[in-house]
Amino acid sequence: MTEAQALPLPGNADSRVDGEAVRLPVPRPVPDDAPPLAHREWPAVSVVMPVLNEEKHLAASVGQILDQEYGGELELVIALGPSKDATERIARKLAFSDSRITLVSNPTGRTPAGLNAAVLAASHDIIARVDGHGVLLPGYMEKAVRLLEETGAANVGGLMLAVGETPFEQAVARAYCSKVGLGGGSFHVGGDEGPAESVYLGVFRREILERLGGFNDHYHRAQDWELNFRIRQAGELVWFSPDLAVTYRPRSSWPELVRQFFHTGRWRREVIRQYPHTASARYLAPPVVTGAILAGTLAGAAGTVARVPLLRHGWLAPVMYVLGVLLASFREGRGLPWRAQALLPAVLASMHLSWGSGFLFGRRPVERSGRSGAE
Repeated sequence: MTEAQALPLPGNADSRVDGEAVRLPVPRPVPDDAPPLAHREWPAVSVVMPVLNEEKHLAASVGQILDQEYGGELELVIALGPSKDATERIARKLAFSDSRITLVSNPTGRTPAGLNAAVLAASHDIIARVDGHGVLLPGYMEKAVRLLEETGAANVGGLMLAVGETPFEQAVARAYCSKVGLGGGSFHVGGDEGPAESVYLGVFRREILERLGGFNDHYHRAQDWELNFRIRQAGELVWFSPDLAVTYRPRSSWPELVRQFFHTGRWRREVIRQYPHTASARYLAPPVVTGAILAGTLAGAAGTVARVPLLRHGWLAPVMYVLGVLLASFREGRGLPWRAQALLPAVLASMHLSWGSGFLFGRRPVERSGRSGAE
């Protein structure tokens, strides 16, 4: 058992995280003589941002970070991947115009490698992760730092507030924020403030990143969930607050959406392979549904061709799935423009079946050395 997989500390209180019984760490006490943050200097924060092909949203994302009304020092470290668009040119222009921005290289373009490189270059003891297509809401940083102190958590984070502009993006955004779409995690659909399995992005104590070796470079996807899992296994607290909302720009085309969810399913299988006890209905539903539809369709087709009545019942699987998606789309699509409503059933099906196909048929990732380190 590695340090990152250590059992929770003794003496912790029983509670529940996303419906699962856990042992929660005792929060770090704030010294009795410590004045409230409002009456002392706010701690400096380093924001780390891995970017790859983010020309459309990078400037807005950076602007919202640097415009935060925060009482302490802010710096932004951008890890530049090998983008095929104007991302690097935009980033260099932004860095030239503001001395708070530092650029580092991320030759592989992988998100965890970029995060670790940015953390290594960061100057401060609080590390906030922001992605190149995320936009912080006003007051985000102050609320996050205050929660770090009040809760004693190792990581605090909040809600992925998906917002689309085109009808397709609006449908994808609604699916992201739906239990039918992404399974009901609090950082997708909201929930009460408290201990959580994972959070969107996150504001970390640097000490925990260094102690656990940073983000695991093996995981091209799900590296945030995997790190939060190791944080909890080390006896530390991950804290969710719906007040820490970050605007997320969803994929803007069918190929991008299918590719995203295929790889999401592929990497979720890898997480479950490494941590089998983390498998849950939320993560297994897409491959089960995909397998049932495939088996039912093959059986139904064979029964139709061979005139075997029993096999023809296999058609029930895809038919029932389509009816279920249509019903869910009718319920979840209320309030959307009609074009987005019309796209929602196909968007949900694309997400489910792409995730399931990636889980079932995606190529197993090549083994890597693991965490590249943030020490």
